[in-house]
Amino acid sequence: MALPAALTRPMSLPVLGSPLFIISGPELVIAQCQAGVIGSFPALNARPQPLLNEWLERIEDELARFATEHPDKPVAPYAVNQIVHRSNDRLDQDVQSCVDFKVPIVITSLGARTEVYDAIHSYGGIVLHDVINNEFAHKAIDKGADGLIAVAAGAGGHAGTQSPFALLQEIRQWFDGPLLLSGAIAHGRNILAAQAAGADLAYIGSAFIATEEANADPGYKRMLVDSDASDIVYSNLFTGVHGNYLRGSIVNAGLDPVALPESDPSKMNFGSGGNMKSKAWKDIWGAGQGIGAIKDVPPVAEVVARLAREYDDARESLLGAASVQPALAV
Repeated sequence: MALPAALTRPMSLPVLGSPLFIISGPELVIAQCQAGVIGSFPALNARPQPLLNEWLERIEDELARFATEHPDKPVAPYAVNQIVHRSNDRLDQDVQSCVDFKVPIVITSLGARTEVYDAIHSYGGIVLHDVINNEFAHKAIDKGADGLIAVAAGAGGHAGTQSPFALLQEIRQWFDGPLLLSGAIAHGRNILAAQAAGADLAYIGSAFIATEEANADPGYKRMLVDSDASDIVYSNLFTGVHGNYLRGSIVNAGLDPVALPESDPSKMNFGSGGNMKSKAWKDIWGAGQGIGAIKDVPPVAEVVARLAREYDDARESLLGAASVQPALAV
């Protein structure tokens, strides 16, 4: 199946910057799109709700102006994340805002609802749904999603436990539509590996938290630079859904990261306030296992340029190795 037009526009890299609760705002999204990768943000980050329209108008205006002023540079589309959970009492309003502005890509999480997909399809938008297993993938496509985001083990924030190779393989056995991979992707060679494993694009979060444009606490950014995969803790305590978090932030909150209790999943709360529990995201910081590749806190444009160099180097190295590799005996 050919990819929809929104995912085939000229881009610097086959990358979608994942929507980061609290952290992703217009500044980060605009910088990502101007650098040539898809930028996104959770609708719930815009509070109160009418602010969402202001953000969408600003993003549209600044990207259009940049494209006019820099016709030689690829300007990627943007995406809005909708939490499709019964406790999100502003979902209908947020979806209507997306319809009004004809948001090109909508990412849905924590629930698949046909009426949401129909609303986005009404103007030609596409919907990508994030999933942690093959069962949820089937449900999303059956209800009308256009594509899937495979959230594998090692992804920051809410994440699954399956290997990216296993998850992509199971989905690709029956689905040939748009497929993105999330999980410990913070280096250009990881983007190439995601494509080789069956994904169309990489879904990257943590690497963009450690940027100048991200709305993250300076201590959060510094902790990302100073940490590696061994500093990631997987727990459902903070939101009711299992996710990956920085050990240092858990310790700073006065908790023991090796003795965290289990939470009751029924107590999830994605209401209009946006917080699920008081410390989640604000004090307990999400991150993926790929943070060992993060060494500084540069502008988004520098992160994308680094990823592009690493991606090109990995591709050239792979092609070079293939050209000299002797044929295997069969």
